[in-house]
Amino acid sequence: MITGLPMTVPVDGLPTRVRIHEVGARDGLQNEKGVVPTEVKAEFIRRLADAGLTTIEATSFVHPTWVPQLADAEQLFPMVRDVPVRLPVLVPNERGLDRALALGAREVAVFASATESFAKANLNRTVDEALAMFAPVVTRAIEHGLTVRGYLSMCFGDPWEGPVPVDQVVAVCRRLKDMGCDELSLGDTIGVATPGHVTRLLTALNEAGIPTDALAVHFHDTYGQALANTLAALQHGVTTVDASAGGLGGCPYAKSATGNLATEDLVWMLHGLGIETGVDLGRLTATSVWLAGQLGRPSPSRTVRALGGAASHKES
Repeated sequence: MITGLPMTVPVDGLPTRVRIHEVGARDGLQNEKGVVPTEVKAEFIRRLADAGLTTIEATSFVHPTWVPQLADAEQLFPMVRDVPVRLPVLVPNERGLDRALALGAREVAVFASATESFAKANLNRTVDEALAMFAPVVTRAIEHGLTVRGYLSMCFGDPWEGPVPVDQVVAVCRRLKDMGCDELSLGDTIGVATPGHVTRLLTALNEAGIPTDALAVHFHDTYGQALANTLAALQHGVTTVDASAGGLGGCPYAKSATGNLATEDLVWMLHGLGIETGVDLGRLTATSVWLAGQLGRPSPSRTVRALGGAASHKES
């Protein structure tokens, strides 16, 4: 990496600091066809923490037949729970919550859909049925002192239903917030959002009584819009952005969903804007180069590809 780049040129009206919610170890790996060894996942999480990421989504306590890649949650979480960062985990139901609680998880997330088609494909339930399933999970998690994130998929478009009305998304978000979710992550699962659409949805959520500081954004880069959409969210005041190291990820239930916004690409933009992240881009890039070696293929991240040569020489 050339010293002094990216050059810092702040833009008025943007946050001074952004918290990156790193999803690479869960969302990034869940769609990998080959099973990644548990030891590699644990090392990945430790390297991400060493790079300065403070929120790293560790795994998901779903039934192994749903997402075989994450069938080792019981083995993985004890291997990393001493890492001094936030380690949220996904829980689909009360059984998943029981498993997470037994291992000492302190943060959990539930995952809903803004559309009926994806709710059926992902959870084999209607939207209403899925929310009814999550309600006791959220209540019990709060009773145990856990923080709860609510993921909402298909906020901007659905592969079966097409455009998703903004008011439809707002209605489900409102129900998740009323249920007790501390934070809502707005998912562009198939990567079809554009900046104006992002701004319109965020504004509508505010008008419905959901404050910006309770919102996070989760963009996929299918059409190359993830960074532009992130900038629109930052301009609106959002300070939590989901990203996946190396740009890994997709969705096993929506085949048109390609990789997540790459954490390295996000950090490059944020640092260029003078926005603090606490992330060491060199260490992060080296981590993604290392993981790409474990997976046997190059990283999709443009920044990793640009900086990867230097990182690979430093990586051990």
